[in-house]
Amino acid sequence: MEPRPRSFYLLTAFFALFILFLYGPTITIGILSFQGEGGGLTFPMRGVSLYWFYDLFEQQAVGDIWGSFRRSFTLGLMVMVVTVVVSVMGGLAFRKKFPGSNILFYLIVTSLVIPSILISLGVGLLFSQSGLDVHWSTSGFGSQLTWTLPFGLLIMFAVFNRFDKSYEEAARDLGASPWQTLRHVVLPIIAPSLIGVALFGFTLSYDEFARTLLTSGSYNTLPLEIYGMTTNVTSPVLYALGTLTTLFSLLIIGAFLAFALLANRRRAKAGSDAGKGLL
Repeated sequence: MEPRPRSFYLLTAFFALFILFLYGPTITIGILSFQGEGGGLTFPMRGVSLYWFYDLFEQQAVGDIWGSFRRSFTLGLMVMVVTVVVSVMGGLAFRKKFPGSNILFYLIVTSLVIPSILISLGVGLLFSQSGLDVHWSTSGFGSQLTWTLPFGLLIMFAVFNRFDKSYEEAARDLGASPWQTLRHVVLPIIAPSLIGVALFGFTLSYDEFARTLLTSGSYNTLPLEIYGMTTNVTSPVLYALGTLTTLFSLLIIGAFLAFALLANRRRAKAGSDAGKGLL
């Protein structure tokens, strides 16, 4: 076997440093969260224990950690459902050109480049000037959709751009109605992509800060609560919270990946069964 060039080792070292830079802060917070009762916010560690995780579940003197978590989780689910539904509808609509479709496409993408804090300010002002309550479930919900919908729509545009229309034509030839074709042919085929859009919608909403800052009203979401804790909490309980939220995020990602894998296997099995039926 030929010896590997020196550039290989240089690129490997560079990639390792990049991974360390990417995940180093998260790993550091995870390590510091396991300090003993007398631990502080910096190294060196003072003992090793689960004290701060237990303390996290006790009645907190400051903040509303679990209330903010429930709000972020609920908001994430709301945003996820609407993002998936509207993205699919938009993807289907853009399969054919219609008057103003190009302008509408650029308007959708534009919301991604507008500073998030300006979106938050604008949505908050719109609700307050209209006499509506500025609340995480209304104005916060709307401001987060300006962030998640463009991603979902761009994914669906790419999916339907590569979608083989012969599947739909075959279903119609067999007498399927448009709704049956959508439900039993199109949606099962694009199911892995729908799971990806759902994952985008939930995770982008769950950790969104800037677009929720001026639209959440009197009740904080989890990112806002954590930010507030950084100004008045001087113990590793903050790190314990960061560790748990990171593990929760990884759990959500793992669940979505498992659903995507299951959808792929079912689609492959359905295709195999259909092929056997033809034989």
